[in-house]
Amino acid sequence: MQAVLIQAIVYLGAAVISVPIAKRLGLGSVLGYLIAGVVIGPFALSLVGQQADVMRFAEFGVVILLFLIGLEVRPSTLWDMRKTIFGLGGAQVVGTALAVAGVSLLLGLPWQTALAVGLVLAMSSTAIVLQTLDEKGLRQGPVGRAAFGVLLLQDLAVIPMFALLPLLATVAPPAVHGDGGHGASLISHLPAWAQGLAVLAAVGAVVGGGRYVVRPIFRFIAEARLREIFTAAALLIVVGVAGLMQTVGLSPALGAFLAGVVLAESEFRRELETDIEPFRGLLLGLFFITVGAGIDLRLVASQPLTLISLVLGLMILKFLVMFGIARLFGAPARGAAAVATALAQGGEFAFVLLTFTVGAGVIGATLAALLTAAVAVSMALTPVAVILYERIAERLNAAIPDVEPETGDFDEQEPDIIIAGFGRFGQVTGRLLAANGFRSTVLDTDIEQIELLRRFGRSVHYGDATRLDLLRQAGADTAKMLIVAIDDREKTVELVETARRAFPNLTILARAWDRRHAYDLLANGADAVERETFEAALSLGATALQKLGFRAHRAHRAASFFRRHDRKTFEDLRPMWGQEEAYILASRDAAKTMDRLLAADLQRLRPGDAGGGWDTSSLEMELRERAEREGAS
Repeated sequence: MQAVLIQAIVYLGAAVISVPIAKRLGLGSVLGYLIAGVVIGPFALSLVGQQADVMRFAEFGVVILLFLIGLEVRPSTLWDMRKTIFGLGGAQVVGTALAVAGVSLLLGLPWQTALAVGLVLAMSSTAIVLQTLDEKGLRQGPVGRAAFGVLLLQDLAVIPMFALLPLLATVAPPAVHGDGGHGASLISHLPAWAQGLAVLAAVGAVVGGGRYVVRPIFRFIAEARLREIFTAAALLIVVGVAGLMQTVGLSPALGAFLAGVVLAESEFRRELETDIEPFRGLLLGLFFITVGAGIDLRLVASQPLTLISLVLGLMILKFLVMFGIARLFGAPARGAAAVATALAQGGEFAFVLLTFTVGAGVIGATLAALLTAAVAVSMALTPVAVILYERIAERLNAAIPDVEPETGDFDEQEPDIIIAGFGRFGQVTGRLLAANGFRSTVLDTDIEQIELLRRFGRSVHYGDATRLDLLRQAGADTAKMLIVAIDDREKTVELVETARRAFPNLTILARAWDRRHAYDLLANGADAVERETFEAALSLGATALQKLGFRAHRAHRAASFFRRHDRKTFEDLRPMWGQEEAYILASRDAAKTMDRLLAADLQRLRPGDAGGGWDTSSLEMELRERAEREGAS
């Protein structure tokens, strides 16, 4: 027991120390976990025991990860992403496997071994890719969807691979056999073709049996109304199916994935996801640490040039194949490069497949050890590769405006309005103005967003609106208004300042992140600002009041009252902006005053009060305050 606690302290301590440092240095949490694993691993400080102990932790992390991924795989998901999953994903697996196998043949490997190596290295790391995309905010965009589709097909492709790889042993040259014994399973004594049939039968039993067994079990559990039993039942199914897969020589992680797929059809899927999700981040961190701990530093030191060549060759080859396939499927160059960079490493399934192929006699133990180290190092380099890609993309984006915006054709008619930034904020404003007959010129720097909007018939031009010459070309000299909706605090202030200085007659409205940003924008020349979440939050608050029992007019008036006093406070505190202590003290007093006024107003809005209806007194007060402000200015 004491040994287990010491191991837990080592893992948790390594994560707590390394990950914040890595994040502070801009390396991301994944690379922090991997570095921590290398440091505490058996080939460095040796704080976590031997390799076998480390791989047990890694196997458990992969099992839970694949279970959660399986919960997301529903028929509707497969159908909506069929082109990405089966088209892009299938082409990636086949293309990468053939490319790696071809290179392996050129290096002198037998064709059976070369094909096995190609299939193994075609896999990418689901854990590292999805975590990295989440940190970069790309998980829900086109890049994230494409990467997820490819990774999902890779996970599904593991099933036929486990059936195919033993068949290669039947035709493998004698020199390959005998490097390792077959894994301990109930079917290890059967011929290779019989083992393949047993694997397919086990998979069919899990999928078919789950349809008729899982749902009744969960309905029975639901009647007990014990939430923790759902988690226990899910873990029981994961362990049971994983054990079944292991008895037929497959990975427990594959069994967990199949269990997740079975539960994805259950009406209790959301409950299970909610119960298990809190453990996701910790378990992924544990997996990344074990991957780092699994890097054999002695092998790296003994064959550095071979390993470096293998890692770089693998990542470059996978990048080129994925980039070419993504372009063939219509992805823009930038999106294709992002997906290819994210998927350029080996995957966690490679560890399992390599062990399996050694046991089947398809790949020799020495080659498998070298490939295992190469896969682990490529996984560790993935966050670095993504950071490098981002730096290159930023420089290319900075260089593109020197050519493209000048040659881009803007609308022939002079615009009434120029909109800088056409994301979730700018689109709403732009559509409202267009619906009321105003012509606008839209500028944005997000290539993927522009291409997506153009597919929907929106006229959006590429260009950095902070450039004065581009603003003139867009029509700022004759336009009535500039709306700044850029999703960047510093660039928003820079654009407002530039536009006010160059076009003094232009009305400038700007999107602000918060009150402090709003004061900065006003100080730099904006005519009016709108805090991006203020009105939406206020509207949601009014809806919440109605759901809590307020009549519609009471909720509306409470929201209007809050808006009026907040804007008055905003103007009252504006002269103090920049005087930190005075501003904080005045803000506290204003907050207390608003609380008292809101309470007094609520007291007047008792049911039955005449003043609680849709009266004009508040409107008159608002108009009077507005007239006073305009007169003062």
